[in-house]
Amino acid sequence: MTKENAVKKLTKEILCGRRIKREDDLSIFLDAPLEALQEGAHELQRQFCGRHIDLCTIINARSGHCSEDCKYCAQSAHHRTGVEEYAFLAQEEIIANARANEEAGVNRFSIVTSGRALAGKEFDAALDCYRAMRKKLHIDLCASHGILSREQFRALRAAGVTSYHHNIETSRRFFPEICTSHTYDDRIRTIRLAQGEGLNVCSGGIIGMGETWEDRLDMAVSLAELGIESIPINSLMAIPGTPLEGRTPLTSDEILRTIAFFRFINPTANIRLGAGRKLIEDNGTPAFLYGASASITGNMLTTSGTTIAEDMALLQRLGLSNETAGTRQDTAHTANG
Repeated sequence: MTKENAVKKLTKEILCGRRIKREDDLSIFLDAPLEALQEGAHELQRQFCGRHIDLCTIINARSGHCSEDCKYCAQSAHHRTGVEEYAFLAQEEIIANARANEEAGVNRFSIVTSGRALAGKEFDAALDCYRAMRKKLHIDLCASHGILSREQFRALRAAGVTSYHHNIETSRRFFPEICTSHTYDDRIRTIRLAQGEGLNVCSGGIIGMGETWEDRLDMAVSLAELGIESIPINSLMAIPGTPLEGRTPLTSDEILRTIAFFRFINPTANIRLGAGRKLIEDNGTPAFLYGASASITGNMLTTSGTTIAEDMALLQRLGLSNETAGTRQDTAHTANG
């Protein structure tokens, strides 16, 4: 059987209910022609996600001074990147930002904070913010505050948060190469605590940090095992002052192959374009056609992104939409970050 026919067979099997397991032979995702994988990813995306593209925005509500040593991050206190440093933003500024994104038509809004964990008065300030937004706005609320406790997740959910963002970043094997101040298991434990308190979890990672293709496949399978339904894929944009400074950016084809096999391994999930989107031609257009059903839009932390207006125009040009009416009837389009 040719690789092309093998991909077609696998696509049909997934459409009929098969799900990729860790023990399966995953070599087809590396050996098959990219075009064949993209055709299959397109079919899976249309079946499970329709023409809906979920758009989310974030605000960096606390910046810098992070104790963790993640090699990719501009906000780590271990690196000298010149990133702006500030404490938790005023509630009025956060709510004004959320309202502007809601009025622009974005599906969900996330408060992101630097540091190992948000705690004390700043965590209380975040809760007050979420409660106020829940009363005043209709946009879905997401959070990203590091390694939290069960009680904190319970409080977030009570305050109106529907989804928690916490990347696993890479494979279990490669994780110690990019972070030593906490472990891969710390991340998994945090995800399971959030899920246990009824929060949907948005979790993905970064490609292009020096990992192997097998590491990327491992990350995709690990996310499937965790039942993640919103998976951001970030392509490294190496930041001066970090240990990954100077690393060669991935090619468009490398990113597109990754997106395609993430769709095969996580067929019902929102595969979400994150940082590095501009490494793909035409502002990520092939990704939206062949596997990606979501994107972070607007201002993206320390990496350049795409404006909301640009994304709305792109979706219209491609015959896609971020309107929620008439999309698939599960929680991925209504509650994931």
